[in-house]
Amino acid sequence: MNASSKKAALDYHSQGRKGKIEVVPTKPYSSQKDLALAYSPGVAEPCLRISEHKEDVYKYTAKGNLVAVITNGTAVLGLGDIGPEASKPVMEGKGVLFKVFADIDVFDIEVDASDAEAFIATVKAIAPTFGGINLEDIKAPEAFEIERRLKAELDIPVMHDDQHGTAIISAAALLNALELAHKSIDQVRIVVSGAGAAAMSCLDLYEQLGMSVAQVDVFDSKGHVNSAREGLDASKQKYASDRRYDGLAAAMEGADVFLGLSKGGLVEPEMVKSMAENAIVFALANPDPEIGYKAAMAVREDIIMATGRSDHPNQVNNVLGFPFIFRGALDVRASAINDAMKLAAVRAIAELAKENVPDEVSEAYGNQSFVFGKELIIPKPLDPRLITYVAPAVAKAAMESGVAQKAITDWEGYKKELLDRIGYDTGFARTIADRAKKSPKRVVFAEADHYRVLKAAEQALEEGIAQPILLGRRSVIEGLIEEHSLELEGVEVINPRADEEHDRRCQFGAEFFQLRMRHGLTAREGERLMRQRNYFGAMLVRSGQADALISGLTRTYPSVIRPALQVIGKADGVDKVAGMYILETKRGPMFFADTTVNLNPTAEEIVSIAVLTAKAVRNLRIVPRIALLSYSNFGSAEGVDAVKMAEAARILKERHPDLIVDGEIQANFALNEELLAESFPFSNLQNKRVNTLIFPNLAAGNISYKLLQELAGIEVQGPILLGMRQSFHVLQMGSSVREIQDMVRLAVVDAQIKSRG
Repeated sequence: MNASSKKAALDYHSQGRKGKIEVVPTKPYSSQKDLALAYSPGVAEPCLRISEHKEDVYKYTAKGNLVAVITNGTAVLGLGDIGPEASKPVMEGKGVLFKVFADIDVFDIEVDASDAEAFIATVKAIAPTFGGINLEDIKAPEAFEIERRLKAELDIPVMHDDQHGTAIISAAALLNALELAHKSIDQVRIVVSGAGAAAMSCLDLYEQLGMSVAQVDVFDSKGHVNSAREGLDASKQKYASDRRYDGLAAAMEGADVFLGLSKGGLVEPEMVKSMAENAIVFALANPDPEIGYKAAMAVREDIIMATGRSDHPNQVNNVLGFPFIFRGALDVRASAINDAMKLAAVRAIAELAKENVPDEVSEAYGNQSFVFGKELIIPKPLDPRLITYVAPAVAKAAMESGVAQKAITDWEGYKKELLDRIGYDTGFARTIADRAKKSPKRVVFAEADHYRVLKAAEQALEEGIAQPILLGRRSVIEGLIEEHSLELEGVEVINPRADEEHDRRCQFGAEFFQLRMRHGLTAREGERLMRQRNYFGAMLVRSGQADALISGLTRTYPSVIRPALQVIGKADGVDKVAGMYILETKRGPMFFADTTVNLNPTAEEIVSIAVLTAKAVRNLRIVPRIALLSYSNFGSAEGVDAVKMAEAARILKERHPDLIVDGEIQANFALNEELLAESFPFSNLQNKRVNTLIFPNLAAGNISYKLLQELAGIEVQGPILLGMRQSFHVLQMGSSVREIQDMVRLAVVDAQIKSRG
């Protein structure tokens, strides 16, 4: 990691509220009555109920959705024994993943106890707080004994994810790889590099799938684990072979499967070349695999390969498993996570890989056509179906194996509940980022003499989504780069006012004059305007010397949009441009329009705005479900805005019968499905889960998104300028680096779409 990346990582964790997680009340607390119910004297009632019936703790507290992520910091990532305090950022990060992927709340617990007995005693003492225990980053062999004891002595699910997470995901991958290789798990010869907790757990799980100990040769840091070795712990003794190999190369000759959970660079291409036909290579060391994907594939076209990296096919990523395994276990109040539940997760993950990949997943990975095969033996981490495949499978296995204390009978209802928990269309921002990476574009940063813009440009370059073009005074830009140690070497810097840009200014000015000469522009004024960065940058985009432009951090919206409209112009067939914001909500992304351009649009203009917005939402691979908002519900109140929105709804239904749209309607009815069904069962929006809101005027739209942004803390992306011929986007004044970076991603995706026509 370079110096800039290190600083970005530190800034991410330290800026604003420190760390990555917080506790948020789930009940009202604004009045004295609320507080009296929350604490004394009201809290006494649930306390008494729980004292009489201990199981009621799941009814009256958060225990049933609360997992402890617990470590002693003795084996943190690839960093080793760095201590409990230094492990806390990792544990908080694990908490984020639990919440984002499965809506599970987490307290991270860092225990200062390297002694196994002390650690076990601590976890047992605090266990009544939690519905489940996720053990993390504990060194072997103590990790084995700690997990064994806690599973035996506690009545809640306990799992050491370092062991079982990798085992479950790799086992799913192995089942599918063996199917493609036309081999059987009870017949293949397996070579393993690494003998830590993860490797041993993988082998134990493979054994439950049909592998025998005699099929395996294990290598640790001292060499081949065989029966002649002394001082082997119990887990290694189980796999101590009667065979003898001098090294990994000798063992891999003729082997069917290689499993690497050790360190990078241990395997040479010739070693892969020596393996059996249709060999399976799982090089899972992180961040550097035992052998790189390209190096392995260069010597063997027939191998089926997986790594722990996201930039190659078949990423063995624990996030495919642990959030959903705990979700299923918690939802049936399982007393353990047993082998039956782990095997159910394995088979669910393996089966999902064989299903048709949805558009949003394909789009997230650059419109790749994913079909079950050598490059898709396990699902992608962004696959939104994981929760509805894995969690129900785990819950069913818990019930069938007798560890569930609560039954699920309506499985379709349960799947809907799971989607409600995490939000429909979840992972939208991650999807946009991944789409941008697949086809980076040249992005003009028109205000590059500002630190936040330069920082966003640096991040865009590092992320691999854009090739920045920086506009501004070279001395100021270079000074900021040096002052803040930004990694922008080789990035193009252009000062539109500089003498060296004279010829290009003249060329751009002449072209602009041809565009605007019948709008009162003179040739001299056209050349003069090219000294302004927004005009010059817009001409870079128009002329094909750039693909997108970002501006507006220090300029008013009208002053930035004017050059866009004059130079780039509206797309063919577009009457009105509009502004759209994307709000990242629990129910998925919400699209607000028009929020920035049209002051008081007519009914016909509302129709144009709705059609533009619907097209933009579809381009983001989401089905638009549109509510035309007002203070009135289907004629319940009079007024110009109500009539206007009702007329717009009528026109939209007539001209665009394919759209899911209705109005005029109040916002609460549009967003509350039960309220809408009860009061207006005739509406086209019933049971449609509205995600797109069209406002009657600029004031309503602009005020609404800003209130939600500030009061509800909802992340907002935009404004996205709709209806432009090419990608030109205007920032909010004062945008943060993160907001600029979000806009860059959206601009790149917009440019990708426009380049395809």
